[in-house]
Amino acid sequence: MRQVEMLDATSQLARLVAAVESGEEAEIVIARDGKPAARLVPIEPQPRPATRRLGIAAGRYAIHSDEEWEALDDAVAELFSGVKEKQ
Repeated sequence: MRQVEMLDATSQLARLVAAVESGEEAEIVIARDGKPAARLVPIEPQPRPATRRLGIAAGRYAIHSDEEWEALDDAVAELFSGVKEKQ
């Protein structure tokens, strides 16, 4: 564990972060007037979120034919217009 004064830390921040990132230092304590004020530590790697897979819903939903969809056209039109279409 290395301790660095605040004034030095501000001028060397990029180097201090690089040392922690690379593993050269496990942590660096930043002190103000000789008293520890903050700790600079590497961030733990975050697990990658699960990606969406193509085909994840395969087989879960019925696939209707064109005729089945066309049969619903009049019913849907009636819902929007309130007028029943003649067949």
